[in-house]
Amino acid sequence: MFEIAEYIGIIAFSMSGFFIATRNNLDLLGVLIATFLTALGGGILRDMSINKIPFTFSHDYPAIIVISVILIMIVLKFHKRESIENKMLFILSDSIGLISFSIAGALIALEHNLNLTGILALSFITAVGGGIARDVIINQVPFVFKTGFYGTISLLIGVIIYVLNEINLLFSYSLFILFTLGVALRVIAFYQKWSIPLK
Repeated sequence: MFEIAEYIGIIAFSMSGFFIATRNNLDLLGVLIATFLTALGGGILRDMSINKIPFTFSHDYPAIIVISVILIMIVLKFHKRESIENKMLFILSDSIGLISFSIAGALIALEHNLNLTGILALSFITAVGGGIARDVIINQVPFVFKTGFYGTISLLIGVIIYVLNEINLLFSYSLFILFTLGVALRVIAFYQKWSIPLK
């Protein structure tokens, strides 16, 4: 289950990372770095936090997936399209990446017998760590800090997986339902402009 969630997240975040990199008019090297950070950065931070060799460093598939997505996006000329960040394809890919990586992080935490705090931390780091690193290097305020509901969804996924595990309902079909509902919630939250107000 972990590897499926991980690969889906890598594909989805490779697409959203590519969109953001090209929107900021980065050159090819910049696009490569920004896309790799978005797709793989969170997983690397997650694995390092549990003293494990990062999945990306021990398997070739993650890098192959990222490079393949970049090449496909270039061939299809997505880098020449305007205002892609507000289009459904970007929102959907970003939402799928967020939910997939949140699930992957929580599952890794469970495998290492971490408590609720550990599950929340790894779910959050896996989902948004790469995006934060990307935004920092392109000199932007990280997206997760500008819209409160984005990171909140990741934490919510972690809580639900913790509860499902406690009541022995953590199965492939329950994770699929959670994934579907999570993506739907993220898309709705985006278009409804939901946020957590400071006051």
